[in-house]
Formats: sequence, C-alpha cells, structure tokens
Amino acid sequence: MSDDELQHTQLVGIREYTDALDTLCGLAQRNLYLFEKDFDGLGYNSEARYTMLRNFLLANPAHRLYVLAHDTHYLSTLCPRMLMLLEQFGTAMFIHQTPKHLQHISDPFSVADESNYVRRFHFDDPRGVLGLNDPEKARALKSRFLEMWESSHLAVSNIKLGL
Repeated sequence: MSDDELQHTQLVGIREYTDALDTLCGLAQRNLYLFEKDFDGLGYNSEARYTMLRNFLLANPAHRLYVLAHDTHYLSTLCPRMLMLLEQFGTAMFIHQTPKHLQHISDPFSVADESNYVRRFHFDDPRGVLGLNDPEKARALKSRFLEMWESSHLAVSNIKLGL
C-alpha cells in the first residue's frame, strides 16, 4: 500500500478509538480539529498525547489546534496537560464550547488537515472509523466542524485575570 492510498480502518472499541486519535494527531501537518462531548477518558491527559500535541504546535508557529466540546468541564478542571498546552500555545490553540442548539449532535470526530479523520458513530458507541488519505470525507467533516465552530464560544482561556 502506498502512503497516499485511501485507507479505512474499522474501530470497535474505545482503546482502538484512542489509538486512532494518536495516529491522527501524529499525522497533522497544519491544522487539527477535535470535536468530542467532553474529552474525558480519551487520552487527552496522557503524557504521550500531550507530547504529540506539543510537538505538533512547536513544529511551526502557523499550526493550529481547535478543540470543540459540548461540555468543557473536564478540559478546564480535570485535564491539566491540555491546560498546559493552552497556556504555552494560547495563540495557536483554542477551546470552544458548542451552544445549546448544537448539543444534539452526537457523533464525535476529529480531522487532521484535509485528508485524514477519525470518527465514532455516537458518543455512547465505541465503534468508529479511521480514514486516511480520504480528502472527500475529511473535507466534509472539516466543513461541518467549522460550521459548529462558528456558532460556538470561547470556553477555556489562557488569560489570567487578576488585580
């Protein structure tokens, strides 16, 4: 199989899904778009994922990490590694929360650039798919993400308020 050949890998459990997220994060060359219900239990506070995302953001000042959640409580209070990334890369990383009128959307997905993605069929269903070298589906998911992002609001900030 060549490096640019279309590839779909079926995912049947959360472990496979989190491994696919690691694969996706490792493939990102410019932009990474992450959408989940709350990000809890998916490896975002692991040292390995932190290092991977940090290296992605360090590689080029133009790289961007967009994080979108229905509920940001986990990210803002129980995920210190994501907060460390936000503090260090506040101009390249953003955490937004979806508004109430979008919280019926129940299929999490993430997109790296415009050719690779991972998605699950429902928040409560561990099954999903990792799509590599699939620009048509990746662009459709990215477009959907950006529509949701446009309606969302900044939920976690690196700005420290004080007197």
